[in-house]
Amino acid sequence: MIQIGLAGWGDHDKLYASPGAAKNKLAVYSSLFPAVEVDSTFYAVQPERTLSKWTSETPAHFQFVVKAYQGMTGHTRGRIPFASEGAMFKAFRDSLQPMMEANKLAAALFQYPPWFDCTRDHVRVIREAIARMAGIPCMLEFRHRSWFEPDMQERTLAYMRRDNWIHSVCDEPQVGAGCVPIVEAATDEKLTLVRFHGRHAEGWLSGSAPNWRDVRYLYRYSEAELAEWAERLLRLERLSERVIVIFNNNSGGDAADNARQLMAMLGQPVPPLPKPEEPDAEQLSLF
Repeated sequence: MIQIGLAGWGDHDKLYASPGAAKNKLAVYSSLFPAVEVDSTFYAVQPERTLSKWTSETPAHFQFVVKAYQGMTGHTRGRIPFASEGAMFKAFRDSLQPMMEANKLAAALFQYPPWFDCTRDHVRVIREAIARMAGIPCMLEFRHRSWFEPDMQERTLAYMRRDNWIHSVCDEPQVGAGCVPIVEAATDEKLTLVRFHGRHAEGWLSGSAPNWRDVRYLYRYSEAELAEWAERLLRLERLSERVIVIFNNNSGGDAADNARQLMAMLGQPVPPLPKPEEPDAEQLSLF
């Protein structure tokens, strides 16, 4: 099974053409896509009631990929608003309970920063993380090439299989050490994640620019690029029972279009978008 979705549900204006749709974005989104990546959890551990609300607003089959809080993946360089790391992990685990109880949590996504390279200390960090998350499926995504250099790739994948990490396969610009190549491999028989970040090389390197959020994921995949990925996804589907695909190329509003395009390429049904509300005929006649 291949399930295609987007990173977040709030920033895709073309999905919410009618005022009614705009007021119920998650409900509308979940009628169009079977899965979503939750990004707000990266910036703050959300209250359990918030995840409970999201769970209740989606159909029974819907799946959430929940991004781990940035303090858990080292993005805050040790500065955390919790008394301890243990308290931080517990708060995050607790917040996931509504989704787990409803069988709507695909996994928690641990995306480590570009400076998190392949060292003995960093291996210890990810081992501690997966131990703290025992009983909850977890996905692992690196942003430093050293984990997948030719002499390390198989060792990294073998470790992920031993510790039960789900592989996050990435499509992103190839611009130095702060990125990873496409590694077409599964480490879990039940689930694999694929994330499309775009291929905007200049934008990928704009982390210090004030508008970096606007340009980093500014990319529209071509039909040829998606066709190549369609074949790759079918191969990954033979390695895992389920493949969740997330389009993160949101900066220019391309994610939803590319996701629906790929769904069509794979022969999946593509639900029609909500139509804009028609002007009231009686009001128009007044003029």
